[in-house]
Amino acid sequence: EEDLMYFADLGFSPYGVKATPIIQERSEYIVNFLINQGCKAVVVACNTATVNTISHLRSKFSIPIFGVEPGIKPAALHSKTGVIGVLATQQTLESDSFQQLKAIYSKRVTIETMACPEFVSLVENLSHNSEKATVVAEQYIRPLLSAGSDQIILGCTHFSFLASTINKVIGGKATIIDTATPVAMEVSRRLGTLNLQNINSTQGKATFWTSGNSAHVMGPMSELWGCGITVSEVCP
Repeated sequence: EEDLMYFADLGFSPYGVKATPIIQERSEYIVNFLINQGCKAVVVACNTATVNTISHLRSKFSIPIFGVEPGIKPAALHSKTGVIGVLATQQTLESDSFQQLKAIYSKRVTIETMACPEFVSLVENLSHNSEKATVVAEQYIRPLLSAGSDQIILGCTHFSFLASTINKVIGGKATIIDTATPVAMEVSRRLGTLNLQNINSTQGKATFWTSGNSAHVMGPMSELWGCGITVSEVCP
């Protein structure tokens, strides 16, 4: 049987710092929905959702659930200046999970943080490679570079789409840390350990859902995915 990759857009704003109950409720609904589609593992591919819900989700469901968090550990290990910068949403930066992670590694390096409220909207409006994006990135990143950061952490999965713009601003003065590849490698390793890997050589397919309006998100998601896709609605 083919492996299926299921993608669900939770449809909540990452900006509000009091959104935890909503994030937890929607995350639980989406995970339950994905399990009913036959998923054997779920990646919570959002830093905001991870820091607010991952423990709760793991207590509720028996399948492997993977979270993402800002890559402070690899940044700290590779920093030569002893200063690293984190780009993230306000919700992530103010979460208890992030504060605990920061406290652990602050003993080794200085951690500069920057909330980036405009980055998400730039990506969702397909303006991540625009001149405006460069101007906004300058405003967010220059203070981190001025503080001596030689590692810039992308603390939100939206920000991966801004990598080229961010690199332009960094100009070789720092290294971008994106946790997407390490997370994918950990998923593969864990599925292998649990004997859950699909040994079928048949290529899988991707299926997309949204808890929002599919007509509104289909265009941007197709553009970001790199080809035309169909997005179905799942309504709580």
